[in-house]
Amino acid sequence: MRHYFVLFILGLLLAFSSCRTDFDTVASSGDLKFSKDTVYLDTVFKNIGSSTYQLKVYNKSKNDISIPIVQLKKGLNSKYRMTVDGMSGNNGKIFKDVTLLAKDSLYIFIETTADITDANPADFLYTDEIQFDSGANLQQVALVTLIQDAVFLYPKQNADGTKEKIKIDGKDVDGFYLDENDAVNGNELFFTKQKPYVIYGYAGVPQNKTVSFEAGSRVFFHANSGLFVDNKASLQINGTVSTTKELENEVIFEGDRLESLYDAIPGQWNSVILADGSTNNTINHLTLKNAVNGLNIKNQDATTLTIKNTQIYNCAEYGILAQNARISGENIVINYSGLASLSCVYGGNYSFTHCTFNNNWQNSSHFAVNLSNSLAGAAPETNPLTQATFNNCIIYGSNTNEFNLSKNANTAFVYQLNNCLLKFSGSTTNADYQFKTDTQHYNQIILNENPKFYNVAKNQFNIDKTSAAFAKGNQAYIMPLDILGITRTSPPDLGAYQSQDFPK
Repeated sequence: MRHYFVLFILGLLLAFSSCRTDFDTVASSGDLKFSKDTVYLDTVFKNIGSSTYQLKVYNKSKNDISIPIVQLKKGLNSKYRMTVDGMSGNNGKIFKDVTLLAKDSLYIFIETTADITDANPADFLYTDEIQFDSGANLQQVALVTLIQDAVFLYPKQNADGTKEKIKIDGKDVDGFYLDENDAVNGNELFFTKQKPYVIYGYAGVPQNKTVSFEAGSRVFFHANSGLFVDNKASLQINGTVSTTKELENEVIFEGDRLESLYDAIPGQWNSVILADGSTNNTINHLTLKNAVNGLNIKNQDATTLTIKNTQIYNCAEYGILAQNARISGENIVINYSGLASLSCVYGGNYSFTHCTFNNNWQNSSHFAVNLSNSLAGAAPETNPLTQATFNNCIIYGSNTNEFNLSKNANTAFVYQLNNCLLKFSGSTTNADYQFKTDTQHYNQIILNENPKFYNVAKNQFNIDKTSAAFAKGNQAYIMPLDILGITRTSPPDLGAYQSQDFPK
């Protein structure tokens, strides 16, 4: 009896399902809804693929519909490509009879790879549109991409199919040496502002050569890429003060992902490495962001690296990692570094004036400033720290203590902070951190007071008159102009910025 009952129920289900009509589709009537009417694909370099962008298509009706055609207006010649609900269609350009169920939606994912010659010569925009249906039922969604021309620098391919290599720290890495007489690019040792540069692998500066960066030049580094200044080679970054938000005279180093999503993602490229024995290096008005290590400076020769008016942000490990280096720094700002914004290890000689070393990295194991006269290891190597002077500086951040000393008593460890605002709120009996009583190392220290930066999240470290750093500097150490080229008042403010009223 139970067997017959089950058969009866199954029969009813089959009968009802055979009568259903909601699996039948009706033709689209031009009433589709879209998540956006224009898809803006962020700026891309010529012939470099974009990220993938999303468009959602809604069927608000009670009917399952069939869209006769979904296609790019330029058809098979379009530089865009799509997938529609996971389908690739005809070369990602044309899709026929696309079903969209009632009260449902589908996803379209869009990418592009285009040359500068494909763009409108007036504005360098490459455009197309996605067309849904045709005739009276035609609906469209516009596609817009800015194509940017660039000079591409990359390792050549050897006859055996391997990539060109250069040696860094005894290891072969993908890289090449810049050539002042390159057959295609001309003088690769002089970076101009005419076009941006995109670097793949490490671009090396040969021994006894100098690489120069003109004010306004832009350099974009691909993943695992960087700049390597070899022994006896020199780096000259010649930015100047800018007058607009476009930083038209700043030299800018960053990753080659131009989409806004990547504006502040650390570790997109490797580092600028000043190798053992590099010489006569100067950096002025450089903005560097989103590297693993911003500046990696190693045992340079007897000359002093001068760094002025420079900003370094969002580095996965260090903003500046200096190993037995010689640095004179003025108007430097560093923030968001996974380990330390400034780390001077294995000794060296350093002087920093009117600098803002901040670190708001999202963990509790970072520092704004770290000083050491050794290298970590089972048997630590030591080297004298002959000078580490900080004048009119701010050393701050989100951690309890943003200043760290790692001193080996077997060699010299000379340091002094004069008229600095310092974050160190943990209690300690360590003799190295007696900021109020140790006048050999600390003079006029403002401890744990809020500098009231304008907007740390956006790396805006301007201050106003309510800041604890306002007018607390020593006139003896004043740099006449701040990082923006604004004249400092007397007594000067601490840090890289002259105080101003914030916009309301």
